[in-house]
Amino acid sequence: MRLIGVDGEMLGIMSSEEALRIATEQEYDLVKIAPGSNPPVCRIMDYGKYRFEQTKKEKEAKKNQRVIEIKEIRMSPSIDTNDFNTKLKNGQKFLAEGNRLKVSIRFRGREMAHTEIGGVILRDFAAKCADVANLDKAPKLEGRNMSMFLSPKPQTAPKKPAKPKAPKPAPAEAPAAAEKSGESET
Repeated sequence: MRLIGVDGEMLGIMSSEEALRIATEQEYDLVKIAPGSNPPVCRIMDYGKYRFEQTKKEKEAKKNQRVIEIKEIRMSPSIDTNDFNTKLKNGQKFLAEGNRLKVSIRFRGREMAHTEIGGVILRDFAAKCADVANLDKAPKLEGRNMSMFLSPKPQTAPKKPAKPKAPKPAPAEAPAAAEKSGESET
């Protein structure tokens, strides 16, 4: 097997018994890095420390990870203006938090004869959320439900307004102007 030392230097090709002897002399572990290669590659390392660092990296990556949830808002085709505005405000709040939004309308009984009303309501909802959201999936009727998906627009950091530059004083011109005016008086 090919052996790599603690510092990453190549120790050469040797038998597994000899590699294990070298690892125990240095009080480290012998770990197979690439068992499928020809010859297999092994490394001398502190395996406990290696596992600790791996779990630490995984925890750090998980901590920085943001899980995007899908929030749902349900409406009916006979929704009134104030109820619609309340649902709209909640939907905009969900989108501002960075969550995706599913807006659905459930048709019951004779409401199935007028599914175009649901499409108008959903398109109106999407139009009023256009400044904070993108339409992922257009309104589509699936059984008794019509639904659409909205996702938040990517946030761009607001640019700081440029500071107005103050005019530079011209100290060299002021004395020269005073001298000229003084010379003309005498």
